[in-house]
Amino acid sequence: MRKFDILEKVEIAAFAAEGKSLARVDNFVLFLEKAVPGDVADIQITKLKKNFGEAKVLKFHSFSDLRARPECQHFGTCGGCKWQHLSYEKQLEFKTQQVVDALEKIGKLEFPPIMPILGSAKIYEYRNRLDFTFCNSRWLTNEEIKSGQTFSQNVLGFHAPGRFDKVLEIEHCHLQAEPSNAIRNFSRAFALEHGASFYDIKNQVGLLRQLVVRTSSTGEIMVIVWFNEANDFNELFMNALLERFPQITSLAYAVNNKRNDSMGDLVVDIFAGKAFIEEEMEGLRFRVGPKSFYQTNSSQAYELYKVARDFAGLTGKEKVYDLYTGTGTIALFVAKLASKVIGVEYVDAAVADAKLNAELNGIAHADFFAGDMKDVLNAQFVETHGKPDVVITDPPRAGMHEDVVRRILEMAPEKVVYVSCNPATQARDLALMNEVYKLTKVQPVDMFPHTHHVENVVLLEKR
Repeated sequence: MRKFDILEKVEIAAFAAEGKSLARVDNFVLFLEKAVPGDVADIQITKLKKNFGEAKVLKFHSFSDLRARPECQHFGTCGGCKWQHLSYEKQLEFKTQQVVDALEKIGKLEFPPIMPILGSAKIYEYRNRLDFTFCNSRWLTNEEIKSGQTFSQNVLGFHAPGRFDKVLEIEHCHLQAEPSNAIRNFSRAFALEHGASFYDIKNQVGLLRQLVVRTSSTGEIMVIVWFNEANDFNELFMNALLERFPQITSLAYAVNNKRNDSMGDLVVDIFAGKAFIEEEMEGLRFRVGPKSFYQTNSSQAYELYKVARDFAGLTGKEKVYDLYTGTGTIALFVAKLASKVIGVEYVDAAVADAKLNAELNGIAHADFFAGDMKDVLNAQFVETHGKPDVVITDPPRAGMHEDVVRRILEMAPEKVVYVSCNPATQARDLALMNEVYKLTKVQPVDMFPHTHHVENVVLLEKR
């Protein structure tokens, strides 16, 4: 078997990590994209390593019964929603298997029967935030290349998979409800009509850089525009957005002339409306500013938080530590059933949001602290604030630092509720805690339909 070999009528055997599928040819594993278990296809080897290879599909001979019709016109070219061609029922099945595989193969853990995965009520238009990129280097689809037409290089859309310098023009995205598409398409058309320059990612020039659309469960809309420099066009553009979309409740902008798209250190100005939009959950109100983090699937975040609260089993007497608290959403959500809640988060701005949200909701028994988790959560901190009865932890994809795991073991709470967006790193951390804690509940939650990503909530109880 050699690179670029073409293998005919190969049956796709299973799904693998990162949403890829795999085929076995003479006991050799090949990973592919855009295929579903049960498909039969001609494939071409693109990479070869000692124990596995990669391949691409050249031609399908027959399609799997697991397939579904993709809703989006950009499917297969856009890097998002890679599982649109798979029925949602099967998506949930494969996501559950990811959790099982992580707990068994990575954590080598014993665990009870996994609860049925909580699917998302909305499988389209479920996101409350989308980030679009202005770019002067358009990614051409195969159909556009074959058409022989000439296309404008100025685009507003998503980065093409694997290309930092190319952006795919998006006409209609099914991830966010209207007026998201209307705002994006108007912004592109207005900029083209007025000859505004789109950002050149390689050379770091061009006026228009990014467009962010945020919506909320309360019906509010925030739009944030990133310019590369101050310019007379900026005010014209912002006024045009406001006139065309009077339902925008918060219109903001920032000038970003850095070489990266990080927003934390930027000054964001409010052009019109409020400085925030609001989310609502069981009567709690959460203010979401231009820089604030909030779970991007609002309705499913509610289901996720209910699982975490149920697993914690609070009676009103417990002291709860909420680690990686972000803007304090989980901490404030469980606060009414706790005697005290302590939230710790490394992003200063997020902690400021958490304190504001606590004040907004009249929750006086929740305190929030900023700093690197492994440094803040030390013996003196625990002595000052008291030993927790329950720890809720919701770390980033990389999981918890070993020092944080060690500190949890030293604090020895009766229960640990671990919310994870990456079952692999979660399983690694659980293995470190296995001698002290028994895994008693496992609940997968699907926050992102049509992707391979899955959240998982587990309950650990002292042995």
